[in-house]
Amino acid sequence: MSILIRRAIPSDCPRILELIKELAVYEKAPDEVTVTLEHFEISGFGKNPVWWAFVAEETNLSNGTKIVQGFALYYIRYSTWKGQRMYLEDILVTEKMRGQKIGQQLFNRLIIESKEKKLNGIVWQVLEWNEPAIQFYKKYHADFDAEWLNCSI
Repeated sequence: MSILIRRAIPSDCPRILELIKELAVYEKAPDEVTVTLEHFEISGFGKNPVWWAFVAEETNLSNGTKIVQGFALYYIRYSTWKGQRMYLEDILVTEKMRGQKIGQQLFNRLIIESKEKKLNGIVWQVLEWNEPAIQFYKKYHADFDAEWLNCSI
């Protein structure tokens, strides 16, 4: 087995959407994913993309088959205090591939991307009960802010 971290391409969209649904199940919200494949593809690879992603592609060395086993999807947000920042929307490694440092490879690639784009940091959210993710982010010395509440309409 070999893992390659690369930029997502349009043909990755169906698999990324499968993984997004896997993440929703893990986060106990399987019915919340309502985006269509068409909207997802256009949003990432249309005339005016609003998201970008990296994928972790596994190559089976015995037969050459390739499958995306993880992804990190981000967009650029603007902070009036800090300027442009990367917002990590989702990062996921399939359950069977966890523990092999693939998440670390994806996260490190995001850090490189943020520096290359001269962004002023990376922000994201993590569910308070997701202890494995919290421990992962602590390895990066992430700041956890309990003061802000999430809002949406």
